[in-house]
Amino acid sequence: MREFIVEADGGSRGNPGPAGYGAVVSDATTGETLAEAAEYIGIATNNVAEYRGLVAGLRAARALDPDASVHVRMDSKLVIEQMSGRWKIKHPDMKPLAAEARSVFPPGRVSYEWMPRDRNKHADRLANEAMDAGAKGRQWSPSESRADLATPPAVPEPSGPPGDAAAGAAKARAALAETRPNTATEAPTTAATGPAPATGSGTATGPGPAPATGPGTTPAAGTEKTSAAVTGTAPATTTGTASAAGAGTAPAAGGGAAGAARVGAAAPLGGQRLSDGGPRPEGTRQPSTPGWSAAPDLGAPATFVLLRHGETPLTPQKRFSGSGGTDPSLSDAGREQARRVAEALARRGTVQAVVASPLARTRETAGLVAARLGLDVMIEDGLRETDFGAWEGLTFGEVRDRHPEDLNAWLADPEAHPTGGGESFAETAIRIAATRDKLVAAYAGRTVLLVTHVTPIKTLLRLALGAPPESLFRMELSAASLSAVAYYADGNASVRLFNDTSHLRP
Repeated sequence: MREFIVEADGGSRGNPGPAGYGAVVSDATTGETLAEAAEYIGIATNNVAEYRGLVAGLRAARALDPDASVHVRMDSKLVIEQMSGRWKIKHPDMKPLAAEARSVFPPGRVSYEWMPRDRNKHADRLANEAMDAGAKGRQWSPSESRADLATPPAVPEPSGPPGDAAAGAAKARAALAETRPNTATEAPTTAATGPAPATGSGTATGPGPAPATGPGTTPAAGTEKTSAAVTGTAPATTTGTASAAGAGTAPAAGGGAAGAARVGAAAPLGGQRLSDGGPRPEGTRQPSTPGWSAAPDLGAPATFVLLRHGETPLTPQKRFSGSGGTDPSLSDAGREQARRVAEALARRGTVQAVVASPLARTRETAGLVAARLGLDVMIEDGLRETDFGAWEGLTFGEVRDRHPEDLNAWLADPEAHPTGGGESFAETAIRIAATRDKLVAAYAGRTVLLVTHVTPIKTLLRLALGAPPESLFRMELSAASLSAVAYYADGNASVRLFNDTSHLRP
């Protein structure tokens, strides 16, 4: 009896969104690739695409030899556990697909094994080729395959299903604890507020540092995030004590009377200037050495008042909501939050310009505030939220169940990408640092309101403080909250305010 290996995968750019699958059949003895299958299936979820890939792989194997035995390998824990009979299939879309997969070969002739995603590259590539073709209005063709048919599929080391949530969190904490070199990509790596996996309530949804994805919380960056810190306690905020415009007194990072210092144009935080530690585009001036500055007066800083958009329907559900998803508008609650922010900023009277991310929720928030202030809204693409790939629209728990290995890697390494592509925190940080430098130059000496998202805001704060990437998971950033950073002519930055929500209280 011949024995085949079937490796399958599926993906959705939006979940649900444009979806496709890929499957590979190889000879179990020689490793030779015998057949490939891929298809763009229109709008569907990740799970539907994964099951469709499984069915296509099994049918391709049956076409080669209906009497063969088949060993299926996939990086979808959900599909493997359900098809192995260890997990119950509850979703109505999954039941007929699972039944179809079981009908291809007689019972007992198909076995299932979970494999790490990085070992399923062949099928993953085919699925992405199918989605790419669909984006161009056509179907995938075998003649266009970029998969290397001459290379036998890698044989995974023996392994069981991914570890449980607690083990994954412990692994992430251990990885985050490792010392990383201070590279340019590291600095930008965090996602401002977005990535931090904390839930809007301030509690982490996952064990350990897992970011809570949620609208209000800033799940590691994307989830409509609210940014709460998942590990440890959220950093003390200066809420209500520091002026968003950067004038007056501002408590030191730790808060408390002892940390308060009179803020002057030349000496934020009592004259102490902190390097932002972030990467700067080639050719730009490096900040002076952190510490007490001897400069008599550097003039008025460019002050960024950072406003996270108001709630959307996804925020209370704590779902990943980046730049690659459905682009939701504000909910009624979010619009009320925006109006309260507008009144608070109008009373302060310090904002001179409004710049917003291009996404619907930020443009709507900015429009409500700018109308009250009598200002126009400028759109800056660099302020958009991180793209969370296939995690868009999912909760942190759903991502942990469906893509545990990808999630663990993402929590541990700022250069890791969400499942299905998207943007890493390192890439987000580089984009945000470049946008920061552009806006600092354009608004030197002025106070500008930046209406953006969890990840960009957290990233700006992290870079201003020179904090490590894992600090993103230790910040709480509420919907419609205000933070502020002042940028001086010598390249240094001073954090003036963090997660102020006093204007939202009755």
